[in-house]
Amino acid sequence: MHDFAAYRQNMIESQIRTNQVTNGAVLAAFAEVPREAFVPDRLKPVAYIDESVPLGGDRYLIEPRVAARLVQALAVEPTDRALLVGAASGYMAAILSRLAAEVVALEVDRKFADEASANVRSLGLGNVTVVQGDLRLGHADKAPYDIILCDGAVTVIPPALSDQLAEGGRLAAVMTRADGTAGHGILSLKTHGSSSHRVLFDAVTPLLPGCSPEPAFVF
Repeated sequence: MHDFAAYRQNMIESQIRTNQVTNGAVLAAFAEVPREAFVPDRLKPVAYIDESVPLGGDRYLIEPRVAARLVQALAVEPTDRALLVGAASGYMAAILSRLAAEVVALEVDRKFADEASANVRSLGLGNVTVVQGDLRLGHADKAPYDIILCDGAVTVIPPALSDQLAEGGRLAAVMTRADGTAGHGILSLKTHGSSSHRVLFDAVTPLLPGCSPEPAFVF
């Protein structure tokens, strides 16, 4: 029998706190959400390991230490409207639901969108809406957003996401090379209508679908 509550507490103490995450609300969110509920049954025993957990179809729950640092960097306020880019099975939507007023969870894959919807319903998360669409295009219907979180790596910040940030809004993501060999957690801030970003920490995590450049044609 697995003691998932103990696994979760160990994740907080040995992976997240030790990685410079000190915000009490962020720590509480990660302590409250049952990560094992968002992975296939066969992977529940390893849901709390300090690496990305495969969900199938080249999708992952990104490693807890990276996810927590990105969320902390966003400095989420209780009144914020959030856009999650790449909802997958809904884990990070559940995390954000405990910090923000409203969460729009965007997912490109219908199977994962349905799974995320079922998971957030099962946890009674009434402030999360799951929508399906191209991750690069965001979800303009509910823009602007105070915060945007990319739940996976991108090689560039899609312009549509920057456009959908409110003035003073924050976007957090892992930016990486197209081959996935190196990357950084970044925070982008929108001021006076334009966005600028700064590097927060080194990180390598799987790319989101459609968020890498098309391969160049080679003769």
